[in-house]
Amino acid sequence: MVVLRNPHVQLQKMPYFFNTETQQSTWEPPAGMTREEVEQLQGAHFLKGGAQQFDKSGQVRASHLLVKHSGSRRPASWKDVRLPTIRICTELHLHHQAQITRSKEEAIDILKGYQAEIGGSKEKFAELAQLHSDCSSHEKGGDLGFFGRGQMQKPFEDAAFGLEVGQMSDIISSDSGVHIVLRTA
Repeated sequence: MVVLRNPHVQLQKMPYFFNTETQQSTWEPPAGMTREEVEQLQGAHFLKGGAQQFDKSGQVRASHLLVKHSGSRRPASWKDVRLPTIRICTELHLHHQAQITRSKEEAIDILKGYQAEIGGSKEKFAELAQLHSDCSSHEKGGDLGFFGRGQMQKPFEDAAFGLEVGQMSDIISSDSGVHIVLRTA
């Protein structure tokens, strides 16, 4: 079953689609789902403009590779998750994220290495994003889906909207860390 989730529980402040069977979430409706079907989903009331908000005019689609540093607004990464097991009657798994301690300069140097490796290859970009990005979008090769103005941090938004489809940015800095952005649509 697919449902629409509350936009106030995540950073982009827009509803997202959540498949309760696979536990996967996405910004876009599942393939083949009509506007009418979207409007019938549980949670459809979160759609401020109705299903027409999924009209892609005025939006871009981009992927990114994020490297966080100690000055990032949330200096922790999915890559640093620790899973200690504590026994209290039953097993309880606690998730801890280690604090990132690298400097912004070190993060930029890491991205420069990735840029050299990518060499303009979209496939290599996705591969490196999947392996090394500090964003949860790593699971999708860095793909952030479609977004419009005002949905991303300003430096990121300016970079994404300033690129041509297929073009990759230089290193940009935002409150999240440093990024390389690839515009895909």
